[in-house]
Amino acid sequence: MAKKILLDKINIPGIKSYEVYRQNGGYASVEKAIKTMTPDAITEEVKASGLRGRGGAGFPMGLKWSFIDKKSGKPRHLVCNADESEPGTFKDRYLMEHIPHLLIEGMITSSYALGANLSYIYIRGEYMWVYKIIERAIKEAYAAGWLGKNILGSDYSLDLHVHCGAGAYICGEETALIESLEGKRGNPRIKPPFPAVSGLWGNPTVVNNVESISNVPWIVNNSGEEFAKIGLGRSTGTKLISASGHIKKPGVYEIELGITVDEFINSEEYCGGMIDDRPIKALIPGGSSVPILPAHLIYKTAEGEDRLMTYESLSEGGFATGSMMGSGGFIVYNDTACIVRNTWNFAKFYAHESCGQCSPCREGTGWMEKVLYRIETGHGTSEDIDLLWDIQRKIEGNTICPLGDAAAWPVAAAIRHFREEFEYHIQFPEKVKNRNHFVDEPFESIKHLVTK
Repeated sequence: MAKKILLDKINIPGIKSYEVYRQNGGYASVEKAIKTMTPDAITEEVKASGLRGRGGAGFPMGLKWSFIDKKSGKPRHLVCNADESEPGTFKDRYLMEHIPHLLIEGMITSSYALGANLSYIYIRGEYMWVYKIIERAIKEAYAAGWLGKNILGSDYSLDLHVHCGAGAYICGEETALIESLEGKRGNPRIKPPFPAVSGLWGNPTVVNNVESISNVPWIVNNSGEEFAKIGLGRSTGTKLISASGHIKKPGVYEIELGITVDEFINSEEYCGGMIDDRPIKALIPGGSSVPILPAHLIYKTAEGEDRLMTYESLSEGGFATGSMMGSGGFIVYNDTACIVRNTWNFAKFYAHESCGQCSPCREGTGWMEKVLYRIETGHGTSEDIDLLWDIQRKIEGNTICPLGDAAAWPVAAAIRHFREEFEYHIQFPEKVKNRNHFVDEPFESIKHLVTK
């Protein structure tokens, strides 16, 4: 069995409550940190762990902490990004719903390391029942003396609040999240200044993901060196994967980074293989914003090496033949899936969620959605594929925040790897008007009909 850091205790009856969590070693990292460690020593342990941000960017967490401005004398803040709006991603919800005190403990230990006395958990609006679970856990932590004034008799104090957003994907971007937390419209800020210098209310701020923060207690209790022994190379530790799609056992899995994609999809320990044992057609390994991979690039890289569940291996070959680990939203498609419909579905989401601040994203996402809908419903033209390629190219890299890139990358990868499917939709419009067109006739069996 793989090493478990985050899900090790999640099946203990009653672990959601403070009493059971405490009886099973909960809040030990807070005791160790406040009684025996300096804030800088904790940061060094997180650096030594090699832990990379689990929200999608994969930036080294300890390095991010070291950027926070400690010289200005301004108050510092830690903000937990629990917005989790990336389609295909649901692992943070699973953690908060089933073992909320792990996140609270991580927030306290991390806030102490950063010298933050006022911290926040920003949770997405659709997670109202989880919001109530987190609120209850925070009240229990206050009642037990883990939050508030002079924690454990020390001179360290911390107030922690949970703030419910209004259901905007854009607020998963850290500066848009900060704007929303301040009571403003959730529009991303131009950087610099970066939040580590001027974040929440102009104060130095670190924004970290739920999964990232939840790793900190284990690192403090066991050392960064021990965490770095798990995983492979610069992909250290374990990773939560939200697995969905045409697999026999969808769910949230904790893997040791470095196992093969083949093992993750097909072993009984994880996804259990494909539903009805149908052929695999495509994979989105890191949530809807990362490039889709075709069948021949899922288990092997373009160089013929095993594709591994690591940041490096999933991105091997760049976007030409690779993808990204992203948020770990692992979506598997069999041969009955329509890539054009899937791409249109994502494009519709990004067009809806664009904040409208940047013209390329505001206009371009809407254009892509319309063109993709036209193709999917049998009204496309031969020029539409090149038009889509041109639109996504002019969005990527031309916006304040990465939402524009997130909208462009899936379209580019779908055309790059599945152009024949787009051409089929244009050449056989009556066929694709049947919603089950590839269920009835998988594309692989009819692709020979596409004329070049």
